[in-house]
Amino acid sequence: EVQVVESGGGLVQAGGSLRLSCAASVPRFDDYAFGWFRQAPGKDREGVSCIRVSDGTTRSADPVKGRFTISIDNAKKAVYLQIDTLKPEDTAVYFCAAEYRGGRGPCYLDDYEYDYWGQGTQVTVSS
Repeated sequence: EVQVVESGGGLVQAGGSLRLSCAASVPRFDDYAFGWFRQAPGKDREGVSCIRVSDGTTRSADPVKGRFTISIDNAKKAVYLQIDTLKPEDTAVYFCAAEYRGGRGPCYLDDYEYDYWGQGTQVTVSS
């Protein structure tokens, strides 16, 4: 069974940093792409960043470029989202999602492309 579990959310002051973690229980890590998504109250869920494990290719949404960095640890089958210079508008529930790609093709920032989702972790940024 494929499963992803997020952790690392919390309450942080504006300008601070946070690292979110996603533990992936998958048969073969290289076969998957992973995405980070977020949903703020009253807003649609949006793709933030994604990574194709097989070659490390990444994509990020314009609002977070330069502040958010996605990375992986192959040994741990873990996906991370390093968030720097946090802003109040970053406040949202953050989700990790996994998609089987067989080690080919790009990753996507569209939520309908992903089959497996974590429970979400709350990030709250105070001003």
